[in-house]
Parts: sequence; structure tokens; C-alpha cells
Amino acid sequence: MKRFKHNLCLLALTCLSSLTAFSQEGVIDSSHVVTLRIDPQSARGAAVSQIFDEVKFVPLETTKESLFGNIAELKIAGNKFLIYDYDTRAVLVFTNEGKYLTKIDASKLQTEKADKEKAVTHGFTMVTEGNTEYIAVYTPNNVQYFTLEGNFVKKVKNFNYYSPKLSFANSDVVLRPYTYIKKGKDSTRYSLVTIDKKKKDTVGYFKIDDKFFERDDWYGDNPITKYNDNEAFYTRYYDYRLYKLNAKKMELAYKFIFPAINTLPKDFITNPAYVKKRFEYFEKNKKMIHGIGSSYLIGDQLYLKLSNIFWDKDQKKSLIYNTKTTELLSFQDLEPDSLSSFLPVTDSGFTYDFENRGFLAYEDKRFYTSYSALAMFTFKERSAGKTTQYPPLLEKYFKTGDRKSNPVIIILKPKQI
Repeated sequence: MKRFKHNLCLLALTCLSSLTAFSQEGVIDSSHVVTLRIDPQSARGAAVSQIFDEVKFVPLETTKESLFGNIAELKIAGNKFLIYDYDTRAVLVFTNEGKYLTKIDASKLQTEKADKEKAVTHGFTMVTEGNTEYIAVYTPNNVQYFTLEGNFVKKVKNFNYYSPKLSFANSDVVLRPYTYIKKGKDSTRYSLVTIDKKKKDTVGYFKIDDKFFERDDWYGDNPITKYNDNEAFYTRYYDYRLYKLNAKKMELAYKFIFPAINTLPKDFITNPAYVKKRFEYFEKNKKMIHGIGSSYLIGDQLYLKLSNIFWDKDQKKSLIYNTKTTELLSFQDLEPDSLSSFLPVTDSGFTYDFENRGFLAYEDKRFYTSYSALAMFTFKERSAGKTTQYPPLLEKYFKTGDRKSNPVIIILKPKQI
């Protein structure tokens, strides 16, 4: 489980908005909220082809230079995969067919004598300037630009420009989490701020303390998950609600009620007895759902991730809820079939990456996830005799790779039910 915490390595998750022409505290529309009672353990299975229209496995080429551990972050740039590997502190670039192109690691980063620390990679984002896309690599000293071919371009000191943000199609509105709004000499911090770049309007939601991250421990996912061009979900720490965002407003979309064994105490946020002792509480209550993770609404299907620090292969935390029929499915119970070459579409039940991280990306109406070569070769052995021919990329992978090869990316196109 990722511990989403404010620090410089995550490149200034806080930024100071100076768009003060008009600012206000946002009003949340709760007139259409839907309350869902869900028992995760009651979720059942289904065949892969009942949920997805397409399944594609993309093994990532393994060479001495391209070998890495696992995918901490994945971004899609046209026909390229951009991957951040935490273990090697490198950004690797592959084609969308898995061919290795280049990587950006410590050997390519620039360090000056005046820098306080040696430049190392702490993650990256994509930046477009003058119709050209660049890889912007975070270091403790600055942000360093590289081309998609891995060539150094420049260094930039303005960290705030690269703090996390999200925008919608055909809109001038930008969303920024954990941001200050400045009014005169005073600044107020909000969990989420929307900025209309054209009108210079700034709206803040959920006022928080200046030392929000320093004063307590917060476990959870990225709070904003975009699931189509014009909408996103927003979640809060230790909360069982999903808020829906668009360019004009925020509304409370869903409230969840879980079984008592999975539910946090009502005073979990307000009772000082839990402050800085969250982990100890979770250790003693390992089935506790401590929040809602990255979730997506695709047609009538709500892809729901339940946050829990500890891995338990029997606990169902990645669910699909049909908002029309109320049918509840579990990802770990999906049955491989001919659409997936009788291979699982996640590593759920074998290792814990998918249970902890969920999907790595959702782009062009497709989910992206991955699992290790060890998992892939194990799954192949388990499914022996069920298929006579694999897709060309997999066929080659099984002939030339082994259990120590690079991970495999799985691309899933969900049905628009």
C-alpha cells in the first residue's frame, strides 16, 4: 500500500495558487447520492470474456540494459510505454509492443556543484511544450527535461509547475490536490482546488490544516481518478465516499456501508487516540477497509478498489459493482478463458501488486496492469493443455524468456455495459 505523504521527493504535492481574482469555498452537491451496502466477501466470479472485449499481453524486452524489477508507475505516450522502476531509480521507455528503446537513470542526470544532493530520480511526469512531449524527471534539486529518446534537454527550478494536476477535455479547469489558495496576506490549504485558467476563478474543497501531513499518518491512493474525458472520482483518507468531479462542480456520488468487521470506528478521524497510531490499529484489525482507492465508472460498471494495508489472498478488495443490476464481482475470482489464452489477467492470488496498486493506468478506454515473469511462467504451467497457440508476442516470450525476465503488461478493454 502506498503511503501518500507530502515530501519533496514526491515533488511538492502542495502548491501555492496566486489566482486571487475570485476565490471561494466549494459547495458539494449531495442531492443525488446513492448509498451502497456491500459485503466484499459475497462477490462472485465470472469469465474474463464476460467483462472484457479485448485482452493483450505485452512482454517487455529483457536485455542487460533494460532489466528492471517492477512497474511503480506507468504512463502511455502515443505508441510508447514510460515506466518508473523504484528499485533502479530509472525511467524506462518501451514501444507499445514491448521493444526496449532507452532509459533515464543516474548516469544521464545532471548535477551541478551548487546542488545540495547528487541528482537521482524520484519519479517523472509528461510535459508538452511547443507541441513536443518531454519526460520531466523529478530530482531533489530540480526538474530535468528529456526527449522520449532519452536525450537531456534542460533543467527547471519551478517545482510548483509540475505538482500533480488534472484537466478535462475542452475545458480551462485544472484540478490540484493539497493546494493553498492565497487571499491577500493569508493562505488557506484545501484537499482539492479547481482553477479556471480563463476566468481566473479558484474554488477550494475540504479545508485542511497547514501541517496536515506532518501531524498524522495517511495511507491511501492518489485521490483523483479520471475515468473519462470529462469526469473523475475524488476520494478522501479514511472515508467511505466517492465524489464525482467535472469542470463545473463536485457532487457526492456514492456512500458505502461495509460489514462491521471491515468498518473503521466512527471517531477514527476525530479521536486523538488514533493520531500517529494508525498503523498499529490496522495491524490489530487486518480486515479493516481504511478507505476507497482508485475507482472507475465504465458504463454501468463501477470498478471499485477497497484500501487495506495488509495482503490477504482471501480478502476481496478489487470489485466490479453493476449499478443497474447490483451484481457484485471479484477480480481475484475472474476465470481465465480463451480471450486471455487461459491466463489470469492480474497477479491477484499469486502476489500482491494488483491488490495493493490496482490498475497502473486507464487510457483510451483501456486498463493497464502488469505482473512478473515469475507469475507468467507459473500461470502458463498451471494452464498447460488448455490452449494450443498463444498470440505471437507471448509465443516468442515463452520461447526466449524465463522467470527472471522483465514484467509483462496486460491491456484490458472493458465492455461498455
